[in-house]
Amino acid sequence: MKFYISTTGIKRLTISSAGAGKGSPSTAATRRISGRTVLPLLLVLALVLPFLFVRIAFIVLESTTACSSTLDCVGWRFFSGSDESLLREELTRALLEAKDGNVNNNEQGIESFNQLVQEMTLKQQDIKAFAFKTKAMLSRMEHKVQSARQRESVYWHLASHGVPKSIHCLCLKLAEEYAVNAIARSRLPPPEYVSRLSDPSFHHLVLLTDNVLAASVVISSTVQKSANPEKLIFHIVTDKKTYTPMHAWFAINSFQSAVVEVKGLHQYDWSQEVNVGVKEMLEIHRQIWRHYYRNLKDDDFESDGEHKRFLEALSPSCLSLMNLLRIYIPKLFPDLNKIVFLDDDIVVQQDLSSLWELDLNGNVVGAVVNSWCGDNCCPGRTYNDYFNFSHPIISSNFDHDRCAWLYGMNVFDLAAWRRTNISETYHQWLQLNQKSGLTLWHPGIVPPALIAFEGHVHPIDPLWHVAGLGSRSPEVPEHILEAASVIHFSGPAKPWLEIGFPGSLGKQREEGFGFSLCSHSALDTSDAVISCS
Repeated sequence: MKFYISTTGIKRLTISSAGAGKGSPSTAATRRISGRTVLPLLLVLALVLPFLFVRIAFIVLESTTACSSTLDCVGWRFFSGSDESLLREELTRALLEAKDGNVNNNEQGIESFNQLVQEMTLKQQDIKAFAFKTKAMLSRMEHKVQSARQRESVYWHLASHGVPKSIHCLCLKLAEEYAVNAIARSRLPPPEYVSRLSDPSFHHLVLLTDNVLAASVVISSTVQKSANPEKLIFHIVTDKKTYTPMHAWFAINSFQSAVVEVKGLHQYDWSQEVNVGVKEMLEIHRQIWRHYYRNLKDDDFESDGEHKRFLEALSPSCLSLMNLLRIYIPKLFPDLNKIVFLDDDIVVQQDLSSLWELDLNGNVVGAVVNSWCGDNCCPGRTYNDYFNFSHPIISSNFDHDRCAWLYGMNVFDLAAWRRTNISETYHQWLQLNQKSGLTLWHPGIVPPALIAFEGHVHPIDPLWHVAGLGSRSPEVPEHILEAASVIHFSGPAKPWLEIGFPGSLGKQREEGFGFSLCSHSALDTSDAVISCS
């Protein structure tokens, strides 16, 4: 083959074959390519070839972990329109398949993202395998997080069951004071005030508690906010073991002109019928406690949602005799006709005098039913939160969306109560729940009370009583709490506990405790608390 290039310029290029015959014109065939065509072609190749080289290099590098064969991967990605869109579609398809697939969390698998990347790189697995391994890893981690949260909730509730060392030491110090100090054993109330204990012209308040510190805060806050503290008569009922320190505390410390009576259960002379009823009530609630305790123990804290009901059954209030005796208030105070009942985990922020002027319209109890948040929400819980509406007895008698009235600050017309069969109804439903295998309602002392007082409740203003404090995430706005007459720490985190609510309300409650412990000089119990803590 020979090349002929004109010396006058690149005008013509002639290519001839050296092996052609001399006498034949066809063997001297030539090809002529115009210079105007070659030059643009060379320029285009100069621009395109570097781009193709860089493009192929990137594809080859990316394909080392994404494809089993580099040439195959380069082929389909090189000739495809958009590698990013195809990769996205492939990954989406793999994730959807992994979503519908089953993952065995019991198998030993990848525990971290670094391990996942390392395994995918070494084994050069495809996108589908990556999606399934990622799902398995996330599923195991999610299960561990959920289990940890449930266990933390269990331990948090169990922590609320104990008696703080400071309170225990306070009771020991007061019991010692009762033994050695004649003032601590003095009569409560003083003889000149005994006539007021049944005088209907005074404002009578009832506390059923075995917590000296809590009772002191309730009485302190009520007296401080009262416009007429001299009209207040506090009736404290406690158990036998707490009677001595409770009596010593209120005998040594006075609360302005208010009258305080402390009485132990061992000082009551009840009839045989009442004694039998109380024992039966305690036994049924112990059965409920044992039932839910076994379920929680067997479940190993792993039940989703159900463990909360078990925890409520294990709360101290469910087996506290002082809480269960609320249904016997007319028996405890046969000489009183109208009282205000206060729980020991409340703080009074406003004057309560007008509560004794409320007309209950012939009803037995005045309680908060409607809510500060409007007509479509409840101040506490609905009946569905307390009762098992899958049981025909419950579903045929009650409305699951009905708001439950709040227990903790209530006005009781004891005269109207004595004309009803509320206490008998309470025991009848306890027995029915026992026969039904403890399945009529969720654990707690509130459900049977809601049934017993059915048709005997008079709604009062929602700002009289705001409950729900002492829980993990209180949803009550700050301005509602400030305007409330009584705030109720009805959650497990009582303010006297280490796990108590840490916010401004907890601080306010602690200030109340500080007043009750340090404002009196007769007995320096604050030193006793500090030395024992």
